[in-house]
Amino acid sequence: MGKLFGTDGIRGEANRYPMNAEIAFGVGQAVAHIFKKNGHRARVIIGKDTRISGYMLESSLEAGITSMGGHPYLVGVLPTPGIAFIAQSMRADAGIVISASHNPYQDNGLKIFNGNGFKLTDEEEANIEDLILNNRLAELMPAAKDMGKAFRMDDVQGRYIVFLKNTFPRNLSMEGLKIVLDTANGATYRVAHEAFTELGADVEVIHNTPNGLNINDQCGSQHTEDLRKKVLDSGAAVGLAFDGDGDRLIAVDEKGREITGDQVLVICANILKKDGKLKNDLLVTTVMSNLGLRVACKKYGFKHHASKVGDRYVLEDMLSMGAVIGGEEAGHMIFLDHHTTGDGIIAAMQLLAAMVREGKPLSEMASMMDIFPQKLINVDVRHKPDITTIPRLMEVIRQVEEELGEEGRVLVRYSGTQNMCRVMVEGPTTTVTEKHCRQIADVVIAELA
Repeated sequence: MGKLFGTDGIRGEANRYPMNAEIAFGVGQAVAHIFKKNGHRARVIIGKDTRISGYMLESSLEAGITSMGGHPYLVGVLPTPGIAFIAQSMRADAGIVISASHNPYQDNGLKIFNGNGFKLTDEEEANIEDLILNNRLAELMPAAKDMGKAFRMDDVQGRYIVFLKNTFPRNLSMEGLKIVLDTANGATYRVAHEAFTELGADVEVIHNTPNGLNINDQCGSQHTEDLRKKVLDSGAAVGLAFDGDGDRLIAVDEKGREITGDQVLVICANILKKDGKLKNDLLVTTVMSNLGLRVACKKYGFKHHASKVGDRYVLEDMLSMGAVIGGEEAGHMIFLDHHTTGDGIIAAMQLLAAMVREGKPLSEMASMMDIFPQKLINVDVRHKPDITTIPRLMEVIRQVEEELGEEGRVLVRYSGTQNMCRVMVEGPTTTVTEKHCRQIADVVIAELA
């Protein structure tokens, strides 16, 4: 892993290294330099979520890009996948998103897309790091007459809404469908409501009043308690929760039960297979997916591939293996027939299309996949040594795996964006699963906390 970039861009506490004005300025410079082509100035889209620190980072990026002769286009608050779409549709050279996704407001981050709407490769990220950390940017700056200009774009939300609506099948209708949206006081707070309303749905929205400090605060895809209650109180057919930057979806059925990303992927993959659109009969998820997903894939006749954790790795495997659908249990879903990156609203559109087409409630459709008991414990750690170099931890993992045999599995890994170790155990019963997960987590705490 690089010194700046993690599994999903650069992320950290705002106003502290590496999420300070200096690094953002350097990123702007590096992107403007790397993406200029044949002497043409780089055109870079800049968007953000609703965090208060977004203003400072936006200004720093703008300054960095213009100082290197590039032209930044400021689009304001827009979901991460919206920036990828605008960069692609405008034929810009790159897009930068200021967001820390599902993290609390005090964190922020930078995600970078190329002009085709795909996240950068490891090599491109390493190049940016090299320019910034080895102080190579100062010697590349142009003369004053060759500096760039900044532009503000006011019509991007409408463009993105049209794009989203076009992913919902024209032969289907949301008329009469009552839905509740939780926009996490984040980047979807405007566009989500309009997109579903314009398709005819009866829409109620909660957590859509951002103030710079309340993004993801007990709301959105990480905290569905309010959404579940609102769905039950309003008699809605479905609840849809997005995270702070709008690239993931967690659904709630009409009975107020949370539906995982795994279940949504199985539902949508099955519809694609019925329509003959499940390319190579393949669904790609990560090693974190529940065992029940693999069982469901066999039952409904399509293949499954497990990639490393992180939507970029899911995408890499989808592209190399020729898949059109993939994602993560936590709600990151990629529909390559519609977009180049994970998009929570597009995932919701495909889920609603499946419900309307089949004429079944979400609770019935979700039952296509049985969920094996799973326990996940996140442990804050001081440092992240290679897990295989910790004998006591390796021994307890071996013991648990031996006891579970074919009836479960163990996954212990570090978060790519936080100082955290994730301990996940699946097993035959809730009691057994929780016991073994606690057993391993206690060792992680003793060794690393």
